[in-house]
Amino acid sequence: MWWGVTVSGYVEPLFLPGPVDVIAEGWRQLREGILIQDASVSFYRIMVGWLAATAVALPVGILMGNFRIIEGSLEPLISTMRYMPVVALIPLSILWAGIGDMQKILILFLGTFFQQVLMIMDNVKNIDINLIRAGQTLGFNNREILRRIVLPAASPGIWDTFRITIGWTWTYLVVAELVAASEGLGRRIMDAQRYLATDTILFGTLFIGLLGLLTDYAFKKSGKKLFKWKSDKR
Repeated sequence: MWWGVTVSGYVEPLFLPGPVDVIAEGWRQLREGILIQDASVSFYRIMVGWLAATAVALPVGILMGNFRIIEGSLEPLISTMRYMPVVALIPLSILWAGIGDMQKILILFLGTFFQQVLMIMDNVKNIDINLIRAGQTLGFNNREILRRIVLPAASPGIWDTFRITIGWTWTYLVVAELVAASEGLGRRIMDAQRYLATDTILFGTLFIGLLGLLTDYAFKKSGKKLFKWKSDKR
């Protein structure tokens, strides 16, 4: 359909270049080394931002899901923060972290953390209560219940949360690279907008989607191996 619309001449190439033009632009970037350089910089920012968010969200989410007092203390604040638009936080991120890589990573962190911590909390809260009661019957204390029952039972759901949230992190890439970035896939898209290089915009957008799909696939496959007992049960 895309090819047909562009070949028919109903839409000007300025507004919608054809698939061949977009592929040609991608090949040019690959041949000149631009694509690999941009992708490596963006992938580094994505992974550091997501890993930082996960390192904080995982213990906080587990504690919120396991202890009502912690949930009651933190959930209203985190629920409020997750509705704030990340774009609006760019001026603050520049003030706090400057205009280097740390600013981009901070934006990715803020875009991921608040949703992730609430999802992990739900993963922990939604395990079968009968498993916890069985542990109490066996004389487990709270620490043993958390370590031997709650965490193993919630782990498949938490892994799915990781898979979903790293996809969200990819969607914040263009926003993160909006300010003072000289490299990166998002920056390449923003630069192309100035020169009406629609083929570059389309290719960059599709390529980010492809990288997001590959990370999603990697998490899905590794999750099946890590939690084979869960897959077999289903």
